[in-house]
Amino acid sequence: MLNSIRHLEEWLFSRRFLVLGAFVAFTAVMAFFGVQLRMDAGFEKQIPIGHEYVKTFKQYRADLFGANRLTVVVKSKHGTIWTKEGLSRLAAVTQAVAYLPNVDRLGVQSLWTPNSFVNEITEDGFRSQPIIPGTVTPDGLTPQIIAHIQRSAVEGNFIGSLVSRDETAAMITADIGEVGANGQKIDYIQYNHLLEQKLRKPYEDGNYDVEIIGFAKQIGDIADGAKSVLLFCAIALLLTALAVYWYCHSIRFTVLPIACSLTSLVWQFGTLRLLGFGLDPLGVLVPFLVFAIGVSHGVQQINFITRELAHGKSSLEAARHSFTGLLIPGTLALVTALVSFVTLLMIPIPMIRELAITASLGVGYKILTNLVMLPLAASCFHFTKAYADKAMKKREQRAGWLRKLARVAEPRNAGVVLVVVAAVFATAVWQSRDRVVGTLQPGAPELRPDARFNRDAMVIASGFDVGLDWLSVVVEAPPNSCENPAVGAFDDKLTYALKDVPGVVSISSYSDMLRAYNEGYNEGNPKMSVVPIDSGNYAGLSTEIGRVRGYLNKDCSMTAIHLYLSDHKATTINGAIDAVKRFRDTHPTPGIHVRLAAGNAGVLAAINDEVARSELPMMLYVYAAIVLLVFIVYRDLRAVLACCLPLTVGTFIGYWFMKAFEIGLTVATLPVMVLAVGIGVDYAFYIYNRLQIHLAAGEPIVKALEHSILEVGMATIFTAITLAIGVATWSFSALKFQADMGKLLAFMFIVNLVMAMTALPALAVLLERVFPRRKPVRAPGVLSH
Repeated sequence: MLNSIRHLEEWLFSRRFLVLGAFVAFTAVMAFFGVQLRMDAGFEKQIPIGHEYVKTFKQYRADLFGANRLTVVVKSKHGTIWTKEGLSRLAAVTQAVAYLPNVDRLGVQSLWTPNSFVNEITEDGFRSQPIIPGTVTPDGLTPQIIAHIQRSAVEGNFIGSLVSRDETAAMITADIGEVGANGQKIDYIQYNHLLEQKLRKPYEDGNYDVEIIGFAKQIGDIADGAKSVLLFCAIALLLTALAVYWYCHSIRFTVLPIACSLTSLVWQFGTLRLLGFGLDPLGVLVPFLVFAIGVSHGVQQINFITRELAHGKSSLEAARHSFTGLLIPGTLALVTALVSFVTLLMIPIPMIRELAITASLGVGYKILTNLVMLPLAASCFHFTKAYADKAMKKREQRAGWLRKLARVAEPRNAGVVLVVVAAVFATAVWQSRDRVVGTLQPGAPELRPDARFNRDAMVIASGFDVGLDWLSVVVEAPPNSCENPAVGAFDDKLTYALKDVPGVVSISSYSDMLRAYNEGYNEGNPKMSVVPIDSGNYAGLSTEIGRVRGYLNKDCSMTAIHLYLSDHKATTINGAIDAVKRFRDTHPTPGIHVRLAAGNAGVLAAINDEVARSELPMMLYVYAAIVLLVFIVYRDLRAVLACCLPLTVGTFIGYWFMKAFEIGLTVATLPVMVLAVGIGVDYAFYIYNRLQIHLAAGEPIVKALEHSILEVGMATIFTAITLAIGVATWSFSALKFQADMGKLLAFMFIVNLVMAMTALPALAVLLERVFPRRKPVRAPGVLSH
């Protein structure tokens, strides 16, 4: 391996200007394509492929309520909605919603739409009439007509659904299609701006509020907030630059690692554009997190080059030795991070797979920009011996206290450290045992609680009985079951069993419709509020119910039960799902099958299920890759244990942190935990690589560890603290999930640093004593200087 590295070094540095020129040319081409990259959000991208719930959702999406629903509420600030001005404004907003692009106009529902009707018992029998007759116009509203509309809304049980309980607000709902009639995919960012321009801006004033919620509004608000990530990344970049300059006191050494890391970012963006991808608002942080990895490796290169300069080497010799000395640990660390991100492809959610591709491209490019381009560029500069001596003197002064830290390698101290680490590990495992997969907050967890979307969501949730999040349960029966009362009876039992489930605000089901219609056709007799057992009567009522979308299909082989939930917290959704499964398991009925689940809560349940199902196998693959790579390079199980066990402790401490700060494991947080593993192992690789070199030189384990910590410890500590401070600035982001990611990453940087600087040396000493070496240590394909 050593000969191969030397041949590669010779080839690259003998052609360094040609190679650098090729890098510059490639950067220019990628910059051309990179500037064309745009935000790209999608509802379908978040839906897991092939999941049981998703199959149900897609199979019956034409017959059920759409999961991608837009909800608009017109709310009076003074008095009720039952005024000419209030109902006129509701009519105008209803029209505006109906004529939005990508909206299913036939599915739009409000007091003004013909699909909102009240069933009346008249002398001629059962009759259905629209709440607002088609002959009524906003200009023709009179107090008598308004009173009739109000009475119809009450009689039709629309108070709490289309009208708020306090009757100050009225709701409009609509389903949005991902692809328009022209075949073009919806641009949710532009669509969000359209909602503001067409709905809120014209119709909201001092007398009325217009509240808007739904996936289109939520993802649009997230995308608008995500633009601020550029500001926080710029702040982090400035702080990093200042810190690197403080560390090395050289503008050239400050610019080099940052420029090389930014170069890989340009390549990454250009490649994404060429592959036809956009940048998802929920994954906008990933490229900048990968940038952080590049800075980490860049500082290690600068640290190595400075040390070589102080030993009397020229800039070219120092750069060549840095390339050779850090190629193995750097490549090992980056390949490990690359494999970590590739494992995200296991999760069958298109958005996460896009994140995996985005991150993998960035990490892969780091091997070229930070391990090849940086030392090649550094070799083109001239640094005096006086500068190197001054830099080394400052480094020695700063690292003086590291000698005390290095005493952790003494056998007695190592034992104490390992006992403490074991206690912390046990506590972290116990505290993180019931961490939640999914969101832990109502509303949009990606947004701050005081964001307009979440304020609207809370007002709507508190004013209406129909929850903003609903879970649709499908009951399948044999074809042509419209004359089979057993189906309605089964639905009725299931509906009753689910009424007292915590988090279920209300239920709207096929059997409830049967009861209401049967009572109506029997002169409103309350005793007839039952599911009919006569097949003829049952078939007639089913025909009537078929006029209302969402409760059954044409041949009654599918009927539906809609559970309206108080929120979409993982615990709320899981409770409802578990209740349905319990009933399904305890009430087997021939020919009838219960299917989960549609509605936006059903989609969220599928996402949470896939994340939970994929997390453990994915982490096992990541650690298996780390174990394999470490063993291939060092051929020593001691190295595997010393590098992996501290990383495992850090991972569980991270899970403990997530639980303590109510950060659920979601499609947004899972990549961050994978990244934390990738960066955490970097620190271990650099320290252990130096340890192997000193052991190969014949030094005892304690001395070898002391020298290793003194050589790379300061750079490692500096990098971790700098990056932690940089990402901690994200805590001030308008987006809650960005703020949470900033806190989580900053915490994980420090935790993995502490593990690498304490647990790793202590564990290495213990392993050396328990399993003494029988053969001399082989240097890991690097030069010792």
